Amino acid sequence: MRTSRHHRLAVVLLAASLALAGCGASDDRAAGSEKAADGRPGPGYAADGSGADGKASDGTGSDAKAGPAATAAPEQRQRQHVIRTAVLSVEVADATAALAKARAVTEAAGGHVADETTERVDDDHVTSQIVLRVPQSAYDATLKELAGAGKLLSRKAAAEDVTDQVVDVESRIATQRASVARVRELMDRATKLSDVVTLEGQLSSRQADLEALLAKQAALKDRTALATITLHLNERERPAAEPEDDGPGFGDALSGGWNALVSTAKWAGIVLLAVAPWAAVLLVGYAGWRWLVRPRTARRRTAERAESGDAAS
Repeated sequence: MRTSRHHRLAVVLLAASLALAGCGASDDRAAGSEKAADGRPGPGYAADGSGADGKASDGTGSDAKAGPAATAAPEQRQRQHVIRTAVLSVEVADATAALAKARAVTEAAGGHVADETTERVDDDHVTSQIVLRVPQSAYDATLKELAGAGKLLSRKAAAEDVTDQVVDVESRIATQRASVARVRELMDRATKLSDVVTLEGQLSSRQADLEALLAKQAALKDRTALATITLHLNERERPAAEPEDDGPGFGDALSGGWNALVSTAKWAGIVLLAVAPWAAVLLVGYAGWRWLVRPRTARRRTAERAESGDAAS
C-alpha cells in the first residue's frame, strides 16, 4: 500500500515538473540539463528537424544514433540562412516569347513557376507578371539573364538573414521532442486514470506545439532554399500605321467643292444677318421719305410755281 502511494506521488511530482519546465525553451543547454536529470540521452535531430534516424524520437534511442546528430548540430548553426527576393520590370518587344524564355531559364536552373498572370490591353498590348522560385546557387545568374531579356525599367533585390530563427526553431524542436518523449514515458508508468488523463492533456499540448514548430521550420527551409523572383514583362507599344496617300480623286474634288459651297453659303448668311438690322433702318427711312416727305415737297414746289406764274401775269 505504501509503495503504491509512493508511486502515485512520484507520478504527480513528475507531471508537475513537466508543467513547470514549459514547452517553449529555446536553447540546447536546457535540453542538456534535462538529459543529466533523467540519465537518458537527448534525442538527435537533423537539419530538417527530424530525429537522427529520420523519424520522431520517442526518448528510447541509443547513444550510437544520437551521437551523429549531436555533432551535426554545431555545423548546421555555422551555416548562414538567407531569404533572397527580387522584383524586375522589363520592357520587351514580344511578351509571349519573353515569358516562354523566362520559364525555360527557370527550369534550366532547377526552379519552377509559382504564379503567373497575363492580360492583353487595347487588343495590341500584352503585360505579364510571373513569380519564379530558383535555387539560391542559381539566383544571381538567373536574375542577370532575366534582366537582359529586354529594356530594364526597374530592379529591386533584398536579402534577409534568418540564421538566428533557423537555429532557434531547431533547438526548440529538439527540446519539445524530449518533452513529448518524457510525457509518453510517464504515461507508460501511470496506473491511475486521473494521472493518465492529465498526462494525455500534456501530451496533446506538447505535440501541437511540436507540429507548429515543424511547420515553421519547413517554411523557413523552403524560403531559404529557393529564392523568389517576381518578373513584370511590359510589351512595347507598336506605333499606329499611317494611311497611304494616293493623291486627291474625283470623289475628293466633289466633296471639296461641296464643302466650299456650304462654307460660302454659311458665311454669306452670317453677313446678311449682320447687315439686316442696318438694312431695316435704311428701308424704314426711305419709306418715310418716299411717302411722306417727297409728296409734301412736290406740292410745295407746285404751289410756288403757281404763285410765280400769277405774279408774272
